[in-house]
Amino acid sequence: MTDGAASDLTNFKSDRRNHKISLWNPDANGVRYLKTLIYNLAKELLGPDDWKRLRNTLHRDIGNPIAVELEGESICLDYLQAILEVAFIEQQLDLHGARVLEIGPGYGRTCHTLLSNHDIASYCIVDLNSTMQFSMRYLRTVLDDAQFAKIDFVSVDDVDDTLESRHFDLCVNIDSFHEMAPETARGYLDQIARRCSFFYVKNPVGKYLDKSLDGHSEGNESLVHAMRSGLLRQVLDVHSSEAVKAAVPAFISAYRPADEWTCVADGWAVPWSFYWQAIYRDNSTETDI
Repeated sequence: MTDGAASDLTNFKSDRRNHKISLWNPDANGVRYLKTLIYNLAKELLGPDDWKRLRNTLHRDIGNPIAVELEGESICLDYLQAILEVAFIEQQLDLHGARVLEIGPGYGRTCHTLLSNHDIASYCIVDLNSTMQFSMRYLRTVLDDAQFAKIDFVSVDDVDDTLESRHFDLCVNIDSFHEMAPETARGYLDQIARRCSFFYVKNPVGKYLDKSLDGHSEGNESLVHAMRSGLLRQVLDVHSSEAVKAAVPAFISAYRPADEWTCVADGWAVPWSFYWQAIYRDNSTETDI
């Protein structure tokens, strides 16, 4: 603290002066904050069934994640979310013997968690070729032979031909529809309406332009692309609960695959303030799930 630090109180609560007195500087302590977030979320949100799901999901430390240890288990933010996603889905449908389609699975954390906790009949992954090579190698490493054998990997270029005659009990999309061109996302929703009985989606309710959150580190071109992508392009204060709540009806409407589908459950997708999750059911066909 310098003698003149108190001469101007403008912005002092978010600059170096307050960081030195009472706060860790977020610019210098991002990992500390992330671990604190993981620790507190796991401590408050995970119940006995969640810990069982986590323990069933082996080899989670492949790739050296940023993690904390609780209840004798290592847990990172990715798998904490996967456990909560699976728990949300389980409340609405029985996954025993389910045929699952996942569009854009990232490296495969949700697939890993579902196959580790349920007797899934088959699991079809649709993704870009480059990303799919990553998930294929990761899932080959963390799953046993019988689990891995249940997975089909389908390139986005082959979706129409490969899925033409198939039906799935559940489709999953987590954090990728909002990155696609609107017509691409709508094309996938049409595929879901024709080929699936249930649909689980977890994506943002809108966009943000608050530079303080990420410094627009990817540059202006990426920013312009982000603002044009997805089905929900309205800009909102993503850390306002009222703004997020007001955007939810548009989210529920945008991700409904077709008119005959009904949203049977929805809610905030922890921990991100502006992410929502929902499950839809096709009412036009009977299902045993």
